[in-house]
Amino acid sequence: MSITAERKEELIKEYATKAGDTGSPEVQVAILSERISNLTEHFKDHKKDNHSRRGLLKMVSLRRRLLDYVKKKDEERYKSLIERLGLRR
Repeated sequence: MSITAERKEELIKEYATKAGDTGSPEVQVAILSERISNLTEHFKDHKKDNHSRRGLLKMVSLRRRLLDYVKKKDEERYKSLIERLGLRR
């Protein structure tokens, strides 16, 4: 369900705004998106895992708040981020 350290490093390198950047909203949203997609696959086999489902809902909510923040600060960054991640909104 969680992502590997190697995959996390790849995401950080791909979405970082500068060298050593691990806390920017872009990086956080990318990591959350990866974790959300992994959990979504997990629920295809484990339909009754309600404890993990609650964690999924919290992650989706956090990603939404981070995306709203980016949109409020810089709409071009927001548009490029959702396009790169393949999010609908």
